Amino acid sequence: MKKFSKSIGFYIVIIAIGVLIAQYIIAPNQPQEEVSYSQFIKQVKTGKIEKVTIIGENLIRGNLADGKKFEINVPGTIEKLEGLLRANDVKIETKPEPEPPWWTGLFAYLLPTIILIAAWIFIMNKMQGGGKKMMSFGKNKAQLHKEGDTKVTFDDVANYEEVKEELQEVVEFLKHPDKFSRLGAEIPKGVLMLGPPGTGKTLMARAVSGEAGVPFFFISGSDFVEMFVGVGASRVRDLFEQGKENAPCIVFIDELDAVGRQRGAGVGGGNDEREQTLNQLLVEMDGFEPNEGIIVMGATNRPDVLDKALLRPGRFDRQIPVGKPDYKARKGILEIHVEDKPITDDVDLEVLARRTPGFTGADLENLANEAAILAARRDKEEISMLEFDDSIDRVIAGPKRKSRVISDKEKDIVSYHETGHALLGELLAEADPTHKVTIIPRGRAGGFTINLPEEDKSFVTKTELQHKVSSLLGGRVAEEIFLDDISTGAQNDLERATKIVRRMVTDYGMSEKLGPLTLGQKQNDQVFLGRDLSRSRNYSEEVAAEIDKEIKKLVESCYQKAEEILSENSEIVEDMVAALKEKETLEKEDIKEIIIEYKPGFYDEEANDLEEDDQ
Repeated sequence: MKKFSKSIGFYIVIIAIGVLIAQYIIAPNQPQEEVSYSQFIKQVKTGKIEKVTIIGENLIRGNLADGKKFEINVPGTIEKLEGLLRANDVKIETKPEPEPPWWTGLFAYLLPTIILIAAWIFIMNKMQGGGKKMMSFGKNKAQLHKEGDTKVTFDDVANYEEVKEELQEVVEFLKHPDKFSRLGAEIPKGVLMLGPPGTGKTLMARAVSGEAGVPFFFISGSDFVEMFVGVGASRVRDLFEQGKENAPCIVFIDELDAVGRQRGAGVGGGNDEREQTLNQLLVEMDGFEPNEGIIVMGATNRPDVLDKALLRPGRFDRQIPVGKPDYKARKGILEIHVEDKPITDDVDLEVLARRTPGFTGADLENLANEAAILAARRDKEEISMLEFDDSIDRVIAGPKRKSRVISDKEKDIVSYHETGHALLGELLAEADPTHKVTIIPRGRAGGFTINLPEEDKSFVTKTELQHKVSSLLGGRVAEEIFLDDISTGAQNDLERATKIVRRMVTDYGMSEKLGPLTLGQKQNDQVFLGRDLSRSRNYSEEVAAEIDKEIKKLVESCYQKAEEILSENSEIVEDMVAALKEKETLEKEDIKEIIIEYKPGFYDEEANDLEEDDQ
């Protein structure tokens, strides 16, 4: 009943009751017989009406001969009708027109007002999330997790030892403040976690809450901003007031860039609602009044757009990068996500960790979940390595398109195209080795090749980039050499290759002719468009022409390299194409067998390592 009283249906019922009151109490009772003016005259002349009552100027009421009541409005003046009535011996009684009660007029004004108030209450309740108090605009929407509510600890976060070490100090500050205060150390005001989406920033904050055992306020940056001016600043004040009442505590603001973007770039200037909210946040974090016992934690994947005043010491004292996990971290994350899943003995988490470079924690969680779904779809009791392999392909390239019918010509194009990629990935010394090649359509791709680095890298050399470009161009080169034609299938390869070469010339200074220069500069004032979306030219038209020439020169050089290798190894190409058409998918071992048949000593070092392991 309480919930119903706050819904629009409650107000509709009230309005309906008011309308019924108006109809049955205010309005007069309607006559039971409808009589037209001509019928009335006829009834008078035939003597069927003995008495009438004239009300006001033109309203007549009376009874017919059979006792039924009637009421008519006389058109024009009533003087002529009075003469007719007297001539036919009809008794006439006159009454003044009654005035409606005073409260009927009041009701006519109140009814629209009630409707407007009901509509306003309904809209305000909806804007406040449905069912909250009307005047709670300035109240913050933070979720309060008290001590013991959060079960996540650092044990649930795989690796990231450096990040956990930084955050562990925050926990120690909250648990044992005397340990630091006796040495004159002050508790950090804020901790900002920076990193790509899906790397576990929010999970880290939950782990800090679980470890510290203090009240934890969780709120999103977008929850501060409202359509009404001043609401965001009011919510910030209310949030910190609650924080002081529950100190020591942690206030975690997720997606901080929603409210912390650089000031001065909005349409409204200093009166912009978002800027007012940010100004209040700056004051609360480090203003005139100290906020003892409140640690503000933030998370964002766009640190480049944050206001500088927010990042200075005294506000977010610590900035902790949370990057994509390395091999060791990926293995630890997978161990956590398969802990509660039944897996077979052939599942090798080390192999899976090496096959997933660039995967974030969220990607690995999705990988484990997709494998479980595939196993359930296949009516299996346990998840095998096959499901994990298929899930990796699904995450990278999309689901299989089993219903797609491929012609022989298209199958030839895809086979030669993917063979070009796969073979160059193996034969080029600095390219990422080929892990798998398939001509089974997935997602938008007719086939795909997976190249995986042998180890995680922080830096890439010029030679590695050139070999990567040659490998990307290998599909187009194979089509041109072995099919005497080219297709549209290389569009994405050409786009990626051109992007790499352009960055080599303009960002990395890897052009011999242009020298070690960075050409072009990212603009810092387009914070609402995203700084990485706009780039200013700080060079002349002549230099721009030279950049285009260098890009073309480098691409053509990589293209020629790919042509030389594939032409020299045409027999290997033909064998791989035949194997692909037969098996549709070739694993790394299958590719090695074909290459060793024509190049027996190519994997000598690797073969020696394998022999030593066997011994």
